[in-house]
Order: sequence, then structure tokens, then C-alpha cells
Amino acid sequence: MTITTKSAAEIEKMREAGARAAAVLDMIAEHVRPGVTTAELDRLCHEKIDAMGDIPAPLNYRGFPKATCISVNHVICHGIPGSKKLKRGDILNIDITVIHDGWHGDTSRMYFAGDPGVQARRVSRVAFDALHAGIDQVRPGARLGDIGHAIQTLAEAEGCSVVREYCGHGIGRGFHEDPQVLHHGQPGTGEVLKPGMTFTIEPMINAGRAETRLLGDQWTVVTKDHSLSAQWEHTVAVTDGGVDILTLSGNH
Repeated sequence: MTITTKSAAEIEKMREAGARAAAVLDMIAEHVRPGVTTAELDRLCHEKIDAMGDIPAPLNYRGFPKATCISVNHVICHGIPGSKKLKRGDILNIDITVIHDGWHGDTSRMYFAGDPGVQARRVSRVAFDALHAGIDQVRPGARLGDIGHAIQTLAEAEGCSVVREYCGHGIGRGFHEDPQVLHHGQPGTGEVLKPGMTFTIEPMINAGRAETRLLGDQWTVVTKDHSLSAQWEHTVAVTDGGVDILTLSGNH
């Protein structure tokens, strides 16, 4: 495992990339509504990224065919935008990664198409709270297992489950760098966090069981029991004093 730490100047480059990714998520919010297709949402995001002069990192990454990942209802991650129209009450995760000046900014949020049900709101809230429980563990001298343990403890206390097969990751000039950031685990285990480390935290939380299934397109991952799934994501940097979230926009 080769973990690269970033300088203060490099982290500022990543903050700029992260803010631009967050700006795409800000823009798309007003367009999420019943009747719109995920392909249309992807097109709008792609156009925004192009207008900023940036590159959508997912497009053609290992053959992925679109600029964004959009995962609806029981889709956990890596949903491919397409012609299916959103229905009232659908929940969806939109995952944006831009490349700006050679640096990656990676973030995702949940959106509601119309008014979702109680369970849909709940799993989205638990995923949001789990993300921030993980972020709260980030500081020099902490360990990766502390992050995963905090996420797992919160989610399971709420009666939800944590997806095991997919995780956060180091990020910088590369889309996916070391280390892997598991969203479950034991405190006091894993790599020690050091200033300059940059990685994503992106817990995938299921309302039902944790088991997953990969669809035939070899990208889309769904809950095996067809339960709802939710995810929020930030890119963070370990600082001398704790943690810095790099994917904030002016609205968040």
C-alpha cells in the first residue's frame, strides 16, 4: 500500500476541485422531480462540468458510459443514467467526480423526487448522520478502523445495515488511491491517519440487509432484498488539527 500525503498547496487544489463538484450537486437539485429521466439529470451535470472547463472523471473510467453515477431507490451505487423516469417518492444518490487542473473532487448527495415515505427519509438521514460520524473520527493519530466503527455503530443502532463490498478510497491526482476506507470495522485498527492524507468517506446504508447483487451491466449494484439504500459522500483531508472537508460549496 502506497499512501501519498499532499502538501498544503495541493490540498487547496483539491478543495477547488471539490467545490466545483459540489457546485454541480447544487445546480442539479432543482431539476430532480417526478417525470425526469436519470439520463437528463446526467446530461445537465455533464453540461455544467463542461461549462466549468472540467472533466467528468467517471466517463469512460474502466468503461463506465456516463458522466455521473445516479442510483435510485434500491440501487446502492454505480447506477448508470438511462431512460427510466423518476416516480413520485423516489430517492436517488447523485455522485459527481470532477477533474480540475489535474486534481479530483468526489462527492455525492441524496435527493427526493417529490415527497418520499417515512422509511425513505429515515434511511437517507441515517446515511447522512453516518457520514458525519465517520468524519468526526478523522484526526492525526486516529486509525481507519475508528472511522468504520463509528459509521457501523450509528447505522446499526438505527436498525440499518452497512454495505461491506464497497468503500471509500484515497484520492488526489488519481481517482482511486490508497488507502481503502471501510465503513465498518473495529476501533484502533487499520492505518494510522497522518496530516496530508486525503480520502473519501461514502457510507452506503441499507434499510434492510447488507447483502448486495451486481447486475448484468457489471456496474449497477442493488440490495439483494430490494430494500432502499442511501449514501452521502465527502472528500476529506487530515490536518494538523483534525479534519478538513474539501467538497463543500457556498450553499453547504
